[in-house]
Amino acid sequence: MIRKMSSFFVKLVQKYLPDPFIFAIILTFAVFAMGLLLTGNGFMDMVKHWSSGFWELLAFSMQMCLILITGHALASSPLIKKVLVAIASRCTSPGNAILITSFVALIASWINWGFGLVVGALLAKEVAKKVKGVDYRLLIASAYIGFLVWHGGLSGSAPLTVASAGHAYANLVGVVPVTQTVLSLFNLLIFGAILLVIPFVNRAMMPSPENVVEIDPKLLENSGNEVQFTTSGQSTPAERLENSRIITWITSALGLVFIVYYFITEGFTLGLNIVNFIFLFVGILLHGTPIRYVRAVQEAVKGAGGIILQFPFYAGIMGMMKYSGLAALISDWFVTISNQYTYPFFSFLSAGIVNFFVPSGGGQWAVQAPIMLPAGLELGVPTAKTVMAIAWGDAWTNMVQPFWALPALGIAGLNAKDIMGYCVVAMLVSGIFISLGLIFLPV
Repeated sequence: MIRKMSSFFVKLVQKYLPDPFIFAIILTFAVFAMGLLLTGNGFMDMVKHWSSGFWELLAFSMQMCLILITGHALASSPLIKKVLVAIASRCTSPGNAILITSFVALIASWINWGFGLVVGALLAKEVAKKVKGVDYRLLIASAYIGFLVWHGGLSGSAPLTVASAGHAYANLVGVVPVTQTVLSLFNLLIFGAILLVIPFVNRAMMPSPENVVEIDPKLLENSGNEVQFTTSGQSTPAERLENSRIITWITSALGLVFIVYYFITEGFTLGLNIVNFIFLFVGILLHGTPIRYVRAVQEAVKGAGGIILQFPFYAGIMGMMKYSGLAALISDWFVTISNQYTYPFFSFLSAGIVNFFVPSGGGQWAVQAPIMLPAGLELGVPTAKTVMAIAWGDAWTNMVQPFWALPALGIAGLNAKDIMGYCVVAMLVSGIFISLGLIFLPV
């Protein structure tokens, strides 16, 4: 049944899902029209909202480019490559390969979303080199499906925000520690169910042998592996500087000193900046010489085009949703049809819908929190349950929203339509477990 379902969605997505950039344009048109029809904003109002938001994700766009580039470059170093190869060597059959890739990606994304995106895709590529008969599309999809759990994990924007002293809604709900949200029993049970079920769902989606799409391992050899080069005997001062291990050691030492200082002072808080910082300086160290790292980055940067082009358009969509009041309108509607028992479920659904148009976790929290938190208190729903319902809804529909898949697709060399059919099935199955957990499990 799972294979038939995945086959249906794969064919459907291949036929109707356009390039992610066209998808972003279509979403822009749709939100613009909804703003005109539903919020009372005029044409020029919506144009202004769109343009106001257009550049709001510039810093985030650069962070996403760096997570792709530095992660890719780090994995091309000899040591990390050996680790990935060691894990890939555990994969002895196509089914086993899907299970291991899925499991590693889920764990990595729960620890940190940026780490999970990169590690999952890079591991999948190594597995594709080792295992004959594995479908490359499903393998990369399995790696990306791990991203399903990120907002319910240690780097989730919403739970980390309310756990911070002095957050924007502290006067309303107080400080909500992660022991009540991410590390609560109900949330760990939801994550545990997904961790146990989704790898086997992914395995069940394996196409029949005649429909398997393999990739020639030779096509992956020069994409993300160690960059090979020769020197001319380092006869010039410039070449000696380029190949100086001393420069590498000093530069890396400065970075590593800060990394140690950060964890001593901040604890195990993996924000996007510190993850990029770690990837950057560990990558420089492991490549041995400055020029090796430069060339690894030059290879890695080829996959960042989709991020550079599309993220401003998603920022424009987010601006229209936020400034027109459309996101608030959607959230309000779900509040009006909820009661104490159904509110977590409807919060989850509303967050999933809003996520299509505001795919930034922090941006979505800023839009929905002012509506959902007071409504939850009024209905008698624990704040922790409301927070995690929004968090899981935000992560859930990432399975059919190409925005977050761009780094993984850039690493894999695939298009969104190649993997999204499989992701739809994972979204539908996981939605059952998340919904049941939010409705029936106590905080």
